[in-house]
Amino acid sequence: MDSRRDFLQKVALTAISIPFFSFSRLSAEQQISQARYDGPVLRVAIMGLGGYGTRVAEAMQSCQRAKLVGVISGTPAKIKAWQSKYGIPAENCYNYENFDSIKDNPNIDAVYVITPNALHHGQSLRVAAAGKHVICEKPMALNAREGQEMIDACKMADVKLLVGYRLHFEPKTLEIIRMRNDGELGNIRFFQGLSGFRAGDPNQWRLDKKLAGGGALMDIGIYAVNGARYMVGEEPIWITAQETKTDTVKFKEGVDETIQFQLGFPSGAVASCLSTYNMDNLDRFFLNGEKGFAELQPSTGYGPLKGRTHKGELTQPHYTHQTVQMDAMAGIILNGDKPVVPVDGEEGLKDLKIIDAIYRSCKTGERQVLEL
Repeated sequence: MDSRRDFLQKVALTAISIPFFSFSRLSAEQQISQARYDGPVLRVAIMGLGGYGTRVAEAMQSCQRAKLVGVISGTPAKIKAWQSKYGIPAENCYNYENFDSIKDNPNIDAVYVITPNALHHGQSLRVAAAGKHVICEKPMALNAREGQEMIDACKMADVKLLVGYRLHFEPKTLEIIRMRNDGELGNIRFFQGLSGFRAGDPNQWRLDKKLAGGGALMDIGIYAVNGARYMVGEEPIWITAQETKTDTVKFKEGVDETIQFQLGFPSGAVASCLSTYNMDNLDRFFLNGEKGFAELQPSTGYGPLKGRTHKGELTQPHYTHQTVQMDAMAGIILNGDKPVVPVDGEEGLKDLKIIDAIYRSCKTGERQVLEL
């Protein structure tokens, strides 16, 4: 497979858009009823019109609270095609050189940054300076220092900074979190997160440290990093990590092929995770408690996810992740809604601190103490 996008793009069902709480407790009829929305709409411009940007754009056609109204791209042909397909007016189209002038456009509220990792920081700072809300794909930056600068810039500009954690609104994921919070799993003891696939094209940007900031960990591995936190329900206090590299031609210096990492939590729970660009069929979360367990496999793909617990199969319905995500984020920005699992810049910063510590541990061989 050529990228995480290809790995995750297996089956995606077209779905209605609904508010983002209590999926598992609503009937299909109730969900459809709640999809009828008459309120403020978040007007969004997408920056980066590649494969994932296209997926978000398609999903947004079913949104109730968010609307695609603008584009930012360095490819004029893509801009023209999107204008035609999505009815985007010329005055809402920008390139990477002139998009600062978006500050003078009252018809755009937010920009979703969907570009290579190394560009997130600078582009998000410019969007914030233009007075627009920032939605940034994960990882939101290359390191914690950059992430903090993004948070500070958005606070100074009085705009929101959200990160594209679509799984924080996924019904089966939220049901497991509910079960844990309600004590149905008992005290959590162990989490396992496996995230990986075989990277294809050796010339893709994801294998270029200058653009990606690393390798598999910065791309697919962040799902296990973030998943360990929201599944266990605690913040880790230490980490150890080991890197394995078998192909130094494809995975050059600074581009990790495979990393195993272990997390320790205040309660005594531990996590064991794997991030790789050299093994297929790795997309599994497993959470074990004193009273029961929960498993998702696949756990992070575009869907439908599949899961089970000690009580049986998880049967919550599948909705297009990005549709639910964008409607939920509109609610956060416009109405101050509070999601079950945060998606703000502080959430993204915690993942970056963990990633920084993983790379330090791989380099030094030492356990890293975490303060998130």
